Amino acid sequence: MHKRYLFSSIKSIACIFLLGLATVPAYAEKETTIFQTEKHRVKAEIITEDLEYPWSLAFLPDGKMLVTEKPGRLRLIDKDGKLNPSPIAGVPKVKDSGQGGLMDIILHPKFNENRWIYISYSATGDGGYGTEVARAKLIDQQLKELEVIFRALPKKSGGRHFGSRLLFDKAGKLFLTIGERGKRSWAQELDKHPGSTIRLNDDGSVPKDNPFINNSKAKPEIYTYGNRNAQGMALHPETNEIWLHEHGPQGGDEINIIKAGVNYGWPVITYGVNYVIGTKIGEGTAKAGMEQPLHYWDPSIAPSGMAFYTGSELDNWKGDLFVGSLVFESLVRLELKGNKVTHEERLFENEFGRIRDVRMGPDEYLYFLVDDSEGLLIRLRPI
Repeated sequence: MHKRYLFSSIKSIACIFLLGLATVPAYAEKETTIFQTEKHRVKAEIITEDLEYPWSLAFLPDGKMLVTEKPGRLRLIDKDGKLNPSPIAGVPKVKDSGQGGLMDIILHPKFNENRWIYISYSATGDGGYGTEVARAKLIDQQLKELEVIFRALPKKSGGRHFGSRLLFDKAGKLFLTIGERGKRSWAQELDKHPGSTIRLNDDGSVPKDNPFINNSKAKPEIYTYGNRNAQGMALHPETNEIWLHEHGPQGGDEINIIKAGVNYGWPVITYGVNYVIGTKIGEGTAKAGMEQPLHYWDPSIAPSGMAFYTGSELDNWKGDLFVGSLVFESLVRLELKGNKVTHEERLFENEFGRIRDVRMGPDEYLYFLVDDSEGLLIRLRPI
């Protein structure tokens, strides 16, 4: 048993006995903790605790799950929660340094037909290393026909700010976040990818309606810029807008809706300040021609992973937005009215560890990953 959960699991066994819960899913029998939240009484079921710095989670149509591990492995988890001991073969070589490594994974919208999966990762090249995207066909626990479809340029040494969240929109366009690699000025330079959101066709080619495609001084893949380090991206279930959150400096983590060609201000405007010394960054919190966030956190929560809950199993959370917090080791639940955040609840603070990713599963339960050398995959079910 994982050392952090011995006490909570003993409590859980007692609670299950007292509540008369006769049966639970197979992998829920391992370790289950019960929590009372504002709107639901939930069970947090540890599916596996044998992952090494897990970063992202994707669900296969047959009920199995894919999990990326930052050191460079892609893992398969069976429907019953059993972690396959052998990583999936064919993953490209990654540069595991600082915040970089093997990061996001998503399935093509027509995965059942074409078997394509997409991964983002940091890789070496001229000048250092940077974010790349590859696609491959998942066949018999191997990645086949792998091709790199995007490389963020320029590359740079250092392990900061790779971004790396992936998303397909309703039109089948692929979006990717790129951190500014710790070089703040790059986020305002359209001839460089870092500090932007990228928009591609599913084969890596550039859509003809990208906002800067006719600008000879800009990278044609860029869709938005002035972004510091976005590690959460989700499609709004009603409007189909792409919501994105990004790490600010000390204070100033923010949520935005991304719009073609828009400048989100970093590092010219921000609600944060420099770490440790607390000095001002840029020109203030607002400037003409630069977008204001929908919501920001001060102090910073270090957000990572983001999902709208659209299911019925946790019906009191329907329509809410969930964000993982690394620094507060919690799952943040946001209630929304239109594009405004009206209420925030922090779940499981300091209970499990740094929450790296959150997803709604096909069973309409919530799943999240804990970023640790003994990393966890946890499922939330209502009681």
